Amino acid sequence: MGSTPRRSPRRLFGVLTAGAVAFTLFSSATTAGAADTAATVARAGTERSAAAQPLSTSTPVVFVHGYTGSASNWVTGMNVFRANGWSSSNLFAYEYNSYGNNVTNAQGLASYVNTVKARTGASKVAIVNHSMGGLVSQYYLKVLGGNTDVSHLASIAGANHGTTYAGACLIYTTCQQMYPGSSFISQITSGDETPGSTRYATWYSACDGIILPYTSTRLDGATNNNVLCQTHLGFLTDSAVLGQIARFVAS
Repeated sequence: MGSTPRRSPRRLFGVLTAGAVAFTLFSSATTAGAADTAATVARAGTERSAAAQPLSTSTPVVFVHGYTGSASNWVTGMNVFRANGWSSSNLFAYEYNSYGNNVTNAQGLASYVNTVKARTGASKVAIVNHSMGGLVSQYYLKVLGGNTDVSHLASIAGANHGTTYAGACLIYTTCQQMYPGSSFISQITSGDETPGSTRYATWYSACDGIILPYTSTRLDGATNNNVLCQTHLGFLTDSAVLGQIARFVAS
């Protein structure tokens, strides 16, 4: 869930049904939106204080794609970050095997982050993920202790609590792990979902069409942003949302 869809069986997640999902989930979107609005009001004072601080664009950013995705998913994202002050030398995209095992993928992310830190001299990186990249990132931060190396975690339409859409590709281990109720999901959601001093934020939408239920992206303890209507792949080219994420990482 990340790249432009193809017609092969391995691209089953590329078939978007956002329109139908948006219609059936409209009423629940209203409820979630109200809850998020209340949370936003409660955070207002803190955010105003944070806004008064100088923004930092020196933190290296590691982008983590979704199921069937690749580094090419982040062309717009990297452009937006550059427009917000980042140097290209501090923007990285981690690629992994969508059909393998997300434990192995998370271990690979750990190694990749260490490489980025060594290359840039930074003590921490920020992670921006999409879709199944949420599972890879959460396992790294929580189970592998990667939160000590991550300043900010931004999850875009992350499958953080699983998605029933993964039932379409259960022949792959990654999709089995992505299905709600899997032992993998239990590992990353039990107890503290946002461990350490890392700042966590999510962006999700009732129009997603792939993350079902769409509220699966939300993380307890994170700043959860309910986007009015955006499709799963549409998030990857949504410059407004990506701009919000850049400012979150810079805060």
